[in-house]
Amino acid sequence: MIAGNSVVGQASHLNEFDYIIVGAGSAGCVIANRLSANGKHSVLIVEAGGSDNRFFVQMPIGYGKTYYDNNVNWKYTTEPVPGLANQPSYWPRGRVLGGSSSINAMVYVRGHPLDYDDWAQQAPGWSWENIAPLFSRMEDWSGVDNKYRGHGGPLSVYNTIDEVHPLCAQYLQATSELQIPFNPDYNAASMDGAALYQITTRDGLRASASRCYLKPALARSNLQLITHAHVMKIDFDGSRACGITYRHNNKDSTARAFKEVIVCGGAINSPQLLQLSGIGPQGLLKSHAIPVRHDSPQVGENLQDHLGADMVCRSRLPTLNQQLRPWLGRLKVGLQFLLKRKGPLSLSLNQGGGFVRLNEDSDRPDTQLYFSPLSYTRAPVGTRPLIKPDPFPGFLLGYNPCKPTSKGTLKIRSSDPFEAPVMQPNYLSTDYDRDLMLKGMRLMRDIAATPTMSDLIAEEIYPGTDVQSDDELQEFIAHKAWTVFHQCGTCRMGQTPQSAVVDPALRVYGVNGLRVADASIFPTIPTGNTNAPSIMVGEKASDLILADA
Repeated sequence: MIAGNSVVGQASHLNEFDYIIVGAGSAGCVIANRLSANGKHSVLIVEAGGSDNRFFVQMPIGYGKTYYDNNVNWKYTTEPVPGLANQPSYWPRGRVLGGSSSINAMVYVRGHPLDYDDWAQQAPGWSWENIAPLFSRMEDWSGVDNKYRGHGGPLSVYNTIDEVHPLCAQYLQATSELQIPFNPDYNAASMDGAALYQITTRDGLRASASRCYLKPALARSNLQLITHAHVMKIDFDGSRACGITYRHNNKDSTARAFKEVIVCGGAINSPQLLQLSGIGPQGLLKSHAIPVRHDSPQVGENLQDHLGADMVCRSRLPTLNQQLRPWLGRLKVGLQFLLKRKGPLSLSLNQGGGFVRLNEDSDRPDTQLYFSPLSYTRAPVGTRPLIKPDPFPGFLLGYNPCKPTSKGTLKIRSSDPFEAPVMQPNYLSTDYDRDLMLKGMRLMRDIAATPTMSDLIAEEIYPGTDVQSDDELQEFIAHKAWTVFHQCGTCRMGQTPQSAVVDPALRVYGVNGLRVADASIFPTIPTGNTNAPSIMVGEKASDLILADA
């Protein structure tokens, strides 16, 4: 599937381009759009997955279906994690145009300004002062106009305040009873407070990076797209990246890049591809008989993720369970979506939430909150049927620490580019993380005990009223904690090759003509969801590449 019918610039053959982008995910779609915009550069973007023109991709609540869909999802599984009672963790990641922005819960969070000031200490040019204009440039915010938000950008950010489930009002009342004030826009002046989540949708459909950035650019003759193409390695001419080798339609092909190869595979696939191409820890590469092009010990290190836990409650009032479970309710909301692009199917299930500080010395929110007006406690092991919830009214109170200190690793399992790497997140391996997870669960109990919420709750299903002591709660967390799907950091940027994989301009240390631009370059995990920062990285990378061009 190739869009565009000619190339310009230095390229003269169909397999020759100025720039090759590996991965049409959150950052890759942005870069393809920006690099091709002026018509001066020929650009190829290669994606392992296929089209995102799928009903359950475009329908916002459809991520409950794509969560286990082989057609659009890498469906990774980690090694057994000691901190999770030696259970593995399931990691869905997008293998489709738009990458994980096509299968995520769509919650839009910029992060805290201090996150980026922290980044700038390791990578000058990435401070909040540098980054804030990029968020404004990329946004098309539907809410109240203010000096902090952007309007008219490619990425639609929708204010859900008038459409969330009625129980969200009770959640906000309960948090106010704990002196957690309502914050109408956590992406503006302050992040702290309870909130209703903003989501990346447009006209009731998912606003992925593919829909917002890539598809508008595909009409350009200087941009080509190849889907269902698995990149096996980066090719080099001496120390310079000169192209890629990929498999498409059961045939190995090559494409040449005259200027740069930009790897946008995400926190799992980008370090994997670098290691397969001879850039990584030399001991690891030699153990798999891969010639060492550059000994880069940090490739695959610094793996970070948000880990969360839920309290699940039976409700005395109807929840989304009564709309999404019975066939008559499903018919009603289905027609509402098909005819008007409104209703529960046009929203995320993460409707309420916010950001709080549970440690007195925290200089920014240290815990993110979630309120979902549905429950699915009776799901069989290995499934998560978000659009087929429990038969009784129920809801979730959830949370995750924002800046976990546990760090993991990612290593290729073999020299086979089609074999998933070894992923060990090392969740809950530090006292800080275990302590904050416990405080988070205690906060869930405090919210449940407020007058408003206690009137609403008929029964605490998980953890259950028999789970009370710190040890019992920690045991519950170890068995029931879940990834928030924010893997990042495995090709982190920094000022030295000893401490980083890429420099502050995202150029891979030790070689030329090669950059990485996606969540893998984060030096530290942001406060909040990672999709908005990933798209921002695509914007920043585009500026850096065009400046060098």
